[in-house]
Amino acid sequence: MWLRARVTEVRRATPHGRVLSLQVDRWPGNLAGQHVDVRLTAEDGYQAVRSYSLASSGGGDVLELAVDEVPDGEVSPYLVEDVRPGDELEVRGPIGAYFVWTPEQPEPVQLIAGGSGIVPLLAMAREHARSASTAPMRLLYAVRSADDAFYSAELDGLADATLTVDWAYSRTAPAGSPRPAGRVDAATIAASTLPVSLQPSVYVCGPTGFVEAVADLLVAAGHSPDRIRTERFGGA
Repeated sequence: MWLRARVTEVRRATPHGRVLSLQVDRWPGNLAGQHVDVRLTAEDGYQAVRSYSLASSGGGDVLELAVDEVPDGEVSPYLVEDVRPGDELEVRGPIGAYFVWTPEQPEPVQLIAGGSGIVPLLAMAREHARSASTAPMRLLYAVRSADDAFYSAELDGLADATLTVDWAYSRTAPAGSPRPAGRVDAATIAASTLPVSLQPSVYVCGPTGFVEAVADLLVAAGHSPDRIRTERFGGA
């Protein structure tokens, strides 16, 4: 069922991405890691639908999603460049039961994000903090440069005794970075993720190529494929 969503807040997150808050009447709530379909309808009746992960979870009627503009995309350029508070969209959801995390899960958790793939993993980190979960949680966030990171200040604020945040920069590493710029590789996995001996549940989200490469590295490092959950995205 499609629900009307009113844009209540828009803020710039990166040079090419924005965070949107949407008020949705009759929203049933969602788990950390779920997503929604967003539908736009043009004046001539043409409709375009794309899926976006939610940075929010739990009850309430306000949803948060982050959108990275895809050149030549049908939906993301409008959401990043044109949408304003007061505009209305349509959403359908929540969707997905596989790529979710709940505080009832006692095992250690490893999160690995590429670019805007941080969105559902941020929802998990927020829920982890909100629930005061004692399960160890570690996040490896890979971006091209510091300017391309979504939610960097919030992630730094969430880091505590039970959440560790590691950064990987593929193009430009900031001064003081413990590792030089480069793609996530076997050495990154070894140094910046929970050890295989802890048998963590692993969640990987990002562009298709990134997700496939990271999943292969995790398996090569000894992680069981059954404990690796992936979510990938393409054009928008």
